[in-house]
Amino acid sequence: MLRTQLKDSLKEAMKSKDKRKLSTLRLISATLHDRDIAAREGGSDEGISDTEILQMLTTMVRQRRDSIVAYKEGGRDDLAQAEQDEIEIISDFLPKQFDEAEMKEAIQNTIGEIGAEGLKDMGKTMGALKDKYTGRMDFAKASGLVKAALSA
Repeated sequence: MLRTQLKDSLKEAMKSKDKRKLSTLRLISATLHDRDIAAREGGSDEGISDTEILQMLTTMVRQRRDSIVAYKEGGRDDLAQAEQDEIEIISDFLPKQFDEAEMKEAIQNTIGEIGAEGLKDMGKTMGALKDKYTGRMDFAKASGLVKAALSA
């Protein structure tokens, strides 16, 4: 389904001649193609799953956020703005991000579901969160919240 959305958006960007959107969508398609090839070489008949596509898109957003910081430090606001534009295009394919309250609730629910009882269950909890909430949760922030919840 996500693949279809990406292809349709790519066709739409070609028709509208939106250069920024077109180049970003081509970059996404190329990255997806590379991941599909790697998955097939690993023994998968199909390419990567929608969950893995969401992880890929989340990674692309995080990379661009890191680039924005570097560009702003270097005084290159034009390049920082280009990265921000790409984030907005990529984010169109991601589900709504959890705010902190929703994140805390999801963490508490997951801890209860898997029976996590302390910091020794941190990895197990993070794995369950990633399986359930990929693309909707910032796992860097979630890690700190999970640690706090398991320490209490």
